[in-house]
Amino acid sequence: MLVTFKSKAAAEVTMYQEHAKRLLDLLHKDVTRGVITAAETGAALAILDAQVAASRLHPASDVLEQDVHAHHSDAGDDHGHEALEAVSFSARAYPFIEMLRAANESKADVLWGV
Repeated sequence: MLVTFKSKAAAEVTMYQEHAKRLLDLLHKDVTRGVITAAETGAALAILDAQVAASRLHPASDVLEQDVHAHHSDAGDDHGHEALEAVSFSARAYPFIEMLRAANESKADVLWGV
């Protein structure tokens, strides 16, 4: 399922629900429908910027490492799977963070699920 974020300050941002949920959980917002008011955008940016900085300190998690070992052997056999191309938290969050920056500057709300 997709989540589309809308704001008068920026173009729409659409992402998979599972990725949007990770961002919105950090902001204590429901993924199905909600709003980040203009007054909340500054605090939301601070939270997400801190999470991006923390994620850059630990780019590969243990779960990712386990997945690689489960699907790829030391002999080079990939068990029929595509090569792993991980997308970082900061890369996934970037469009949403840019929307929040624009909303903060324009004093606009960010909505989804409406």
